[in-house]
Amino acid sequence: MIQATELHTHSHDTPPNGATFDKLKCKECGAEYETKAIHVCELCFGPLEVKYNYDEIRRQVTRETIQAGPHSIWRYRPFLPVMTDTPIDVGTGMTPLVKSNRLARQLGMKNLYIKNDAVNMPTLSFKDRVVSVALTRAKELGFTTVSCASTGNLANSTAAIAAYAGLDCCVFIPSDLEAGKVLGTLIYNPTLMSVKGNYDQVNRLCSEVANTYGWGFVNINLRPYYSEGSKTLAYEVAEQLGWQLPDRIVAPLASGSLFTKIYKGFQEFIQVGLVDEKAVRFTGAQAEGCSPIAAAFREGRDFIKPVKPNTVAKSIAIGNPADGIYALEVAHKTNGNIESVSDAEIIEGMKLLAETEGIFTETAGGTTIAVLKKSLEAGKIDPDETTVVYITGNGLKTQEAVHGYIGEPLTIEPKLDSFERALERSRTLDRLEWQQALV
Repeated sequence: MIQATELHTHSHDTPPNGATFDKLKCKECGAEYETKAIHVCELCFGPLEVKYNYDEIRRQVTRETIQAGPHSIWRYRPFLPVMTDTPIDVGTGMTPLVKSNRLARQLGMKNLYIKNDAVNMPTLSFKDRVVSVALTRAKELGFTTVSCASTGNLANSTAAIAAYAGLDCCVFIPSDLEAGKVLGTLIYNPTLMSVKGNYDQVNRLCSEVANTYGWGFVNINLRPYYSEGSKTLAYEVAEQLGWQLPDRIVAPLASGSLFTKIYKGFQEFIQVGLVDEKAVRFTGAQAEGCSPIAAAFREGRDFIKPVKPNTVAKSIAIGNPADGIYALEVAHKTNGNIESVSDAEIIEGMKLLAETEGIFTETAGGTTIAVLKKSLEAGKIDPDETTVVYITGNGLKTQEAVHGYIGEPLTIEPKLDSFERALERSRTLDRLEWQQALV
């Protein structure tokens, strides 16, 4: 049995080694804890969050020190909950912020940017950010076996980065995952447990395993550290926009954590003086087949009713989202909104992004693009705003979603006349499609 050992327990104000955090703090009651592998308050069962010394960060950090740092998330190390000067760096982060031309024109927008984590390293999703942070902290806390409950992307990331770091790895997934996600985990040779149940059932099992075996579960007992990695999506956008904040962001909602951490990242940059203060509006995206946060927003509730997921967007199909109420709060306090879209709209969103910008996103990105379109059409997003859309994963992982929706190759003989007949047929089909669209 693998036991976790706590290597660093410091209670004074400035931890060693330039570290900028010294406590975990309950988001609900404010109780403070040592920086161990715990994620729930013993008093009120609220979630724990890392508490930073922002005066220390302000002393350490300038725009120049960040720009002189590595070309990865670790250029923001003082804002992240690790103590080491040698974190696990697999080149994660600093993904492109693409200024959209064709998609923006089609949607009637002036300043649309796409934050493209479909090309994040090493496993082509934003989860590489959170896992790099979680596994760096896991090593500091003495864990030798790491694990996670995953809808796919997190399994890929945990297995890959554990392999790089030389950690034993056992990951848990629902048994109905897309083949690309399963293969993209197995290649790294972890122990992979395929559980007959949905994500929420997988997560419950993992909580029992974490308590019994003392492993480091990135999204359970290491969750306070893990979730902080998402803040780097805020930092990079601010830096890539020339040290400015956008007017609005649109991001997918699964557990709700990503949404809240992008908000937190912007606030931290304001707090330490790296960017000017600005109100950024937050729009959240869910699939109708699993939209507990969007339903609460629509119905004006301040609590989340769990749902049974049934959607093509499996990577964001979390029926009982851990940070749902906090995502709701962010949408309300920023004058934002949370929308849900149908599976058909999700597939259209994937196709639209690919056809206009050459970016093949998975179903979560299709959801985000579809919600952007829907919110614009409903007048909930101003087309003149500087808007950043977060694309969180790669379409090669969810190819099943678009099977049957994107046409077939034209099979021809190796002869010029065969090619010409096929070309004429394809042009005729294009014309017919245009005519139908006009009708």
